[in-house]
This record gives sequence, structure tokens and C-alpha cells, in this order.
Amino acid sequence: MRKIYVFDTTLRDGEQSPGVNLNTREKVEIAYQLEKLGVDRMEAGFPAASPGDLAAVNAVARAVKNMTVIGLSRSREQDIDAVREALQGAQEPCIHVFLATSPIHRKFKLRMEKEQVLETAQAAIRYAKKYFSKVEFSLEDAGRTERDFMAEMVSMAVREGANVINIPDTVGYLNPAEYGAIFKYLKETVPGIEKVQLSAHCHNDLGMATANTLAAIQNGADQIEGTINGIGERAGNTAIEEVAMALETRQDFFQAKTGLNLTEIARTSRLVSRLTGMVVPGNKAIVGANAFAHESGIHQDGMLKEKTTYEIMTPETIGLKESKLVLGKHSGRHAFREKLLDMGYELSEEPLNEAFAKFKLLADKKKEISDEDLLALLEEKLTDTPEVFKLETMFVAYGNASIPTARVTIETENGTIEEEAEGNGSVDAIYNAIDKATGEEVTLSDYSIKSVSRGKDALGEVHIVLSQNDIAAQGRGLSTDILEASARAYVDAVNRLIEKRKSFGKRDRVTL
Repeated sequence: MRKIYVFDTTLRDGEQSPGVNLNTREKVEIAYQLEKLGVDRMEAGFPAASPGDLAAVNAVARAVKNMTVIGLSRSREQDIDAVREALQGAQEPCIHVFLATSPIHRKFKLRMEKEQVLETAQAAIRYAKKYFSKVEFSLEDAGRTERDFMAEMVSMAVREGANVINIPDTVGYLNPAEYGAIFKYLKETVPGIEKVQLSAHCHNDLGMATANTLAAIQNGADQIEGTINGIGERAGNTAIEEVAMALETRQDFFQAKTGLNLTEIARTSRLVSRLTGMVVPGNKAIVGANAFAHESGIHQDGMLKEKTTYEIMTPETIGLKESKLVLGKHSGRHAFREKLLDMGYELSEEPLNEAFAKFKLLADKKKEISDEDLLALLEEKLTDTPEVFKLETMFVAYGNASIPTARVTIETENGTIEEEAEGNGSVDAIYNAIDKATGEEVTLSDYSIKSVSRGKDALGEVHIVLSQNDIAAQGRGLSTDILEASARAYVDAVNRLIEKRKSFGKRDRVTL
């Protein structure tokens, strides 16, 4: 069975999803989980984008031990130097150098002729090889590049010692037949192609990212690149979990598989969704809430008689497991610990006490605590963003014949501030009051609510994005009271915005 290497770019291409802004602690948390998932290579970020990105990549590089950590670089010496600095302390560092090759990019973005593109890429690979034993080279927008020039670029990269050569469908333009044919063409045309690994990196603009990636595998691709839950620029990237399960479920057809620990898929998906604020659609393949749900009477009848009538894979394969241990407000600490162990969480004393305290508070508000409630509590990570402002109390007055009014008390290092404001609705009034208390002029770019579990007393999660000039930051709030969750999300976003304004330079966005 042929091994397909997995290159995860959730922390780089995935973070480029509009509204997503992961801090260093959150990046490290995701990196640890990707290590448990068993990805072979992880692109931690774009170090040259900002000092904050460089520091975050370095933190990730020092944290993980069992996979190759990669930094992205344009074909510039200063970018390569930034990756060198960021990957200090990494067990297996690798640099990912790229340059656009298509006619439209050459003409309008690079303003270069073919010869200049070739020379620039060659110089970059040579410079990178001085400092890195592992080098990946990408032909940005390879899908719209002339075949002969693509082969010329790949031949050069092979001669210069690149270890992996990536052929991205940067704008999701190709169909599976076209994309697969590129890999077949390169395998048959480029001298020495057997010395390198060919990699597939697809975007989902036309909804064909997974299909294109599988076509590349059928035509000789050795590595696939993607993100958890398929997040990324525009319509996103190839969803790693979809490719992994397609290969696993149809081994008879593809004769290839990844080395992923498939039972960690569900947990990884959930963590990435929570920390990025990007909700996984219920009908999303593999990890959607309805992926293993059956409502139709005909389907239910078939499932009761034989599960394989309607399920081609089991939920256990990706780490989903039902538990009959019901937790409520009368449950003790021992039962709580056992439930967490059953769910795959082994906490030390202090984190366990903190989680149990949160559980008790929630149990006072709900009759029964679901697995989803517990996961929300456990994965609501404490941010390393300093709390310039902290929500202490909140009061809202609203009636259908009156103007909504909110009063908030905000704690700062200089004492507490109490402000009152009106609004078009309860949430608007709360946010206006917080604006007065903090003195920050911000724009609410996005606001979303989702129920973590079911029922009238469900735990609600609010995710918002605030912007200020060219800076944007996300915030999250969790509570059984959606107004409280909204207020906490807003204050969280304001704190992140302040920290980002101080610590981060303007980020460059790069697409492959």
C-alpha cells in the first residue's frame, strides 16, 4: 500500500480565512493536536509576514517533536532568513519557497518574463539549500501555467536539490482530469523526477478540491496539502479528513493510504472549529454533525437491520463514541474525571479542578450535561492575550414598547468603569455600553451564534469579529445566556484587538 504524506497548512493557509486570528497559544494547541493526529509535515506560518507570525512559528517549532515543521517563504533572501530564525529549535525544519509561474501572475503581479521567473526561483532555492536540508518549492498558480514552462521550472528545482515540488491549483480552476494529467505529464517528462516527491495543493473555488487531490494521487502524487475542515482563503482548501477517509474507505480503488491516526479526526476538527470560530456545516463530509445521523424511517430501518446499508464507515473510525454516563449537578468529582477519561481527556490536578468548577456552574443551569457541553468547557482555552478589560456585571432592560438599555461594569487595572447605553436591540445596547466603557472605536464585522448542545437550556457560543482601521480580531463567548455570551465575546475581541495593535505588524496574505 503506497504511503501518502500529509502536509497540513491549517496554521498558515487555514488562518488566512477571513476573520480568523489565532494567537500563539492557540497555534501551539492546534499543533499539539495535529501531532496526535499524525500529520507528517505542518506549515506553521509565514514568518516574514510580521514579528508576531515569526514568534508564533518559533513557538510551534519548539513545541512539537514528531513531525516536520515548515515555514513559508517568498523567493526572497529576507524571507528565507526569517524562516531560518523562526525554525530555530525545530526537530525537523523545512522551508517552503514559492514563486508564481502562470502568465497572468507573471504579467500583472510579478511583471517578469519567463527567464526572470526561472532565475529568481533558482537563486532562492540555492540560497535556501545553504541552510535547510529539506526544501519544498511551489509553482504558485501552476494549474494555469503552460505545460512546457512548468516542466522547465520543475526540472530546475530537481537539479537545484528541492526535496518536494508542489503543483498548486491556486484558484481552484481545474477539474480532476486536468489536474491529474499534470502529474502524469511531469512524471513522464521531467528528468530525475523520481528523486523528488510531488505534492498536490488544491483550493475549493469550484467545489473540486478533494476530487482533484485524489486525481493527483491516482497519477503519482506523493504528498497532499490541505487543512482541517477545509478552511482557507475564499472557498477553502482540500479537507484533509476527506482525503484520508476516502483513501481508507476505498483502499481497493486507490491502493494508497495516509499514516494518520484516524481516531483523532473528530477531536481535531472540533478543536480547529472552536479556536478559529469557523463553524463546521452539519452536512460536512466526515466531521459534520449529521455525517453519521439518520432521520429517514427507511434509513433507520436499514440501520437497525445492518449498519452498512447506509454507513460506508463507522463513527468510531474517526473517534466518535457515545457514552451512557450521564452527568448532572449531583455528580461528583470522581464521576466527572471518569467521564473525561472516557472522552480521551486526562487532566492534571489544577486543570481538572478548574474544569470541574466550570462544570458545576453549568450543571446548576442545566438538568443534564451532554458530551458537547463538556467539550465546549474543556476546549474553551484561556487566551494568552492580556485582559485589559474584564466584564464584571451586566444588566439589560428591554420591552417591546421601550428602547433597549444596557448597563455594564468593566474592570480595568485602574479600577472599575460603569456605563449605560441604549441600542436598536439588547445586543446592540450591550455593545454600545462596552464601547463607552472601553473608549475603543471599533466596527462589528461579523456576529454568529451557535448552540453547542440541544434543548432550551443549551450552552450557546457567540463568535464575533471586530475591526479597527486595517486590524481585525475575533472574540468568543460561552454561556447558557446568549446575551452574556455576546458581551463576553465582544470584550474578548476588544482585548485581542488591543494586543494585536501593539504586537503585530500588518500581515501579508499569501495564497498558493
